[in-house]
Amino acid sequence: MTINEIKDDLKNHLGKEATINHNMGRNKYETYHVVIKELYDYIFLVEEKENARKKSFSYTDVITKTIKINY
Repeated sequence: MTINEIKDDLKNHLGKEATINHNMGRNKYETYHVVIKELYDYIFLVEEKENARKKSFSYTDVITKTIKINY
């Protein structure tokens, strides 16, 4: 999977809900229920549904499987 493929996939889901599982290391995981908000050259922004906080992730996080996005 390349960065361009990830960008295209996220473009198709822009403004839609998704679930992100974030691997924080040492068997620690966090799950976010988000809406995909904005796409940039190296990062993308999401907004949590529960408390409206914004988070940013890089496309390399998806490639290295630090995060997993479920649409």
